Amino acid sequence: MPKNFVFSSESVGEGHPDKVSDYISDCILDACMAQDRSSRVACETLVKSNCVFLAGEITTKAKLDYEKIVRAAIREIGYTNDSDVFHADKVFITNALTRQSPDIAQGVDARKAKGKTTDEQGAGDQGIMFGYACNETAELMPSAVMYAHLLGREIARLRKSGRVKWLRPDCKTQVSVAYKNGKPQHITAAVISTQHTADVSHKEIRSFMIEKVIKKVLPKKMLSSRTKFLINPTGRFVTGGPEGDAGLTGRKIIVDTYGGWGRHGGGAFSGKDPSKVDRSAAYMCRWVAKNIVAAGLAPIVELQVAYAIGYPNPVSITVDTFETGRVSDEKIAAAVKRVFGFKPAEIIKQLDLLRPIYTRTTNYGHFGKPDLPWEQTNKADELVKAIR
Repeated sequence: MPKNFVFSSESVGEGHPDKVSDYISDCILDACMAQDRSSRVACETLVKSNCVFLAGEITTKAKLDYEKIVRAAIREIGYTNDSDVFHADKVFITNALTRQSPDIAQGVDARKAKGKTTDEQGAGDQGIMFGYACNETAELMPSAVMYAHLLGREIARLRKSGRVKWLRPDCKTQVSVAYKNGKPQHITAAVISTQHTADVSHKEIRSFMIEKVIKKVLPKKMLSSRTKFLINPTGRFVTGGPEGDAGLTGRKIIVDTYGGWGRHGGGAFSGKDPSKVDRSAAYMCRWVAKNIVAAGLAPIVELQVAYAIGYPNPVSITVDTFETGRVSDEKIAAAVKRVFGFKPAEIIKQLDLLRPIYTRTTNYGHFGKPDLPWEQTNKADELVKAIR
């Protein structure tokens, strides 16, 4: 990447169709975890028009009213207006959830099985997971995606306060940041597309979003007379949410992670219990990466971990500081392996993942939220001591 460039990242609001699906899936996961910590959940949700379709595999001792969970999730998002085609009390719900395949279960369970080389808990699937951290923001996240999330959160806060009557749940934001010598300098463009009622003018929406949202939440030093404000660029956004577009769990994996900074292994997060390394190992990689940066070992780092289904140990662990490390990447990787455990059972224990915390992750990124366990920098000192 050149030293001078512009980088853009987007975020989406709680009422975006894909996020509606993510939230329903995570609500079902949390409901399972609240009653049965050993639940195996892989819940996919499809939404369109006035329909919700649940699919996937769940094995749990929990007694769940799926319809009640779905309607409560939609109500919390805000699809409760009389004009909503997709309405919490009116959607049709189809449930096609089944139990987890016993072939997968025997690989994941901590027990012996024919053809399995170990009696330890294995990874729930093969795959590669990435973690990323940098010193651009207080959250040790890339600037553009954090700014995009800030805009989305503020719009949702204003909508839910009831003070802005014309706001509706569907929303997308995007921020472009100019870099000089590899450092963020200023915002070149801020884009907001927000659903609204038919009786509000585009002029009023534009003025409100610039003055009450963008200029309020984005750093003043990053805005200038050169910053472009693009508000509802089509001119109208009345038809939104699942009425306007289909939504599916797991389609916003870049929004969920680093906004395009850092690579992605391809596995989605929402609706999956922590035996699925798509989710838990990605959280683990973020925890490790953040501690590396917090320890001052590098200003930017990316971690890759790979697994085979049913096998507990990762088949590879790679650290890349992009030639910014205080010591060699090999030394950092060795220290990481001494401090952190990467087996699925170890990840679950270290991050205390067998509990209903997953709806807190769904919206505005799974990373950068200080209350989540993988966002703690509690291993930074230990990492420094482990360098040899």
